[in-house]
Amino acid sequence: MEQRLTYVIGHKNPDTDSICSAIAYAYLKNIEHPGCYAARRAGNVNNETNFVLNYFNVAPPEFLEDVNVQMRDIDFRETKGVKDSISIRAAWLLMKEHDVVTLPITQGGNKLEGLITINDIAKSYMDVFDNNILALARTPISNLLEVLDGTLICGNPHARIVNGKVLIGAANRDLMEACIEEDDLVLVADREDAQMEAIEQGASCLIVCLNAKVSPSIVALAKEHQCNIITTYLDTYAAARIINQSIPIKYFMRSSNLVTFQLDDTLDSVKEVMSKLRHRDFPITDDVGNYYGMVSRRNLLAMRRKQVILVDHNERSQAVAGIENAEIMEIIDHHRIGSLETINPVYFRNQPVGCTATIVYQMFLEQQVTPPKHIAGLLCSAILSDTLMFRSPTCTPMDESAARQLSKLAGIDIETYAMEMFAAGSDLLGKTPEEIFYQDFKTFHVGDITFGVGQISSMNRQELADLQTRIHDYLKDAYLTTKCDMIFFVMTNILDEASNLLCYGEQADQLAAESFQTELTGNVCYLPGVVSRKKQIVPLLVSTLQQWDS
Repeated sequence: MEQRLTYVIGHKNPDTDSICSAIAYAYLKNIEHPGCYAARRAGNVNNETNFVLNYFNVAPPEFLEDVNVQMRDIDFRETKGVKDSISIRAAWLLMKEHDVVTLPITQGGNKLEGLITINDIAKSYMDVFDNNILALARTPISNLLEVLDGTLICGNPHARIVNGKVLIGAANRDLMEACIEEDDLVLVADREDAQMEAIEQGASCLIVCLNAKVSPSIVALAKEHQCNIITTYLDTYAAARIINQSIPIKYFMRSSNLVTFQLDDTLDSVKEVMSKLRHRDFPITDDVGNYYGMVSRRNLLAMRRKQVILVDHNERSQAVAGIENAEIMEIIDHHRIGSLETINPVYFRNQPVGCTATIVYQMFLEQQVTPPKHIAGLLCSAILSDTLMFRSPTCTPMDESAARQLSKLAGIDIETYAMEMFAAGSDLLGKTPEEIFYQDFKTFHVGDITFGVGQISSMNRQELADLQTRIHDYLKDAYLTTKCDMIFFVMTNILDEASNLLCYGEQADQLAAESFQTELTGNVCYLPGVVSRKKQIVPLLVSTLQQWDS
């Protein structure tokens, strides 16, 4: 069975744990299936995580905007493009061979030039009675040779019919003299007088039917008048009937107002367009017009959902956009069980520890794999970040034990390194309130109520004090943008092991006051000993809301 690429990805507004666990778990999975797993991120990398990645010389994961099914995830037909110079007959034979009703026409570099359909071919055969059509279409001599299964006795195989009409030279010489004009194409049989008359009247091409022999004198006369001579086994009727099939498809192809799809187009947008049109097939291109294949409504049934492994979250509201259209293969997390639903049963590992990286390290040990220095460094950094260097109430003995083992593999001193990492993450003064607010923001749902909680941590008291007014003033904009019923922002002082909680929204103050049994001053409450959103803030808010609801 073909092994497809699976994305390992954390939540929106990713923190150090989300990024580092994704990279480490993708590394572990690729040991068994090399190249089949890739770490991705669903948001921007923050300053702290940037410090960690740079310290261990690891590139940040590529950004993945959404995991909706795209055209590239569909088994579309890779019908090869054809040149616009091939004959109508050649196009028809290709359609029969490949059982298709549309052919893409491409030019140099595989650029899409146009389309020709079986309907276009039918119209060319049924609706065209103009005996100048070969000239109007600038039909190549090579197409005539192909369609008539002919042999070029003399002339230029690279020439084109650019003037004149098609005639059958069956009349007497006097009548032929009156009918044939310069550059005409004349079908004749074995009558040498008719052949001679056609050449002398300026015909550009002579088609001799029934493989009749052409005398040396006629060949010499044709060369003198620069007239092409083609012989064919067909009789005059058959040759006249089939000759229009030599017209190059460029004359009948559609080249304007083409409806095309791109590889990055989502399935939903493609379905919407297809529902309004009666076309059988649609070409697929990239954003500069390079052709990839053809897709029909039937192909949409063979879609392949993107495969993802979620780390450090299991809430739909926190997941990468389009997660409902993806195939979730695994979930590795340390948060409460959230709202995600899966199509099939999945491997779900959820443990009450302080960091997802602790779980990932356990999985390394279970598979008897020693993480290399850079992976050990990433995992250790994630644990130090999520547990605030073991200060958070979410920290467990398992987290601390894992971090200390990993620090030895990574060659770092925990205390020194953690201070450098936190200092790098605390560089907030140069950022806008919006950037700070969304740096680590998550939404939660209780019944019909949606609330959001953002958080920043710093070891710099003055920095937090300077930022508080700016963030407080921004809360109204954030409230309108997020469309949450209530929003909260936690400003945590790592050294003091305390937080200020900023509130906005109808009943937000009341919810905070009841949840933490405290009073607010100007929509702000001081929470000593509170540093963990996951364990100390969100559970109390949820519990109070549930009491209100009951």
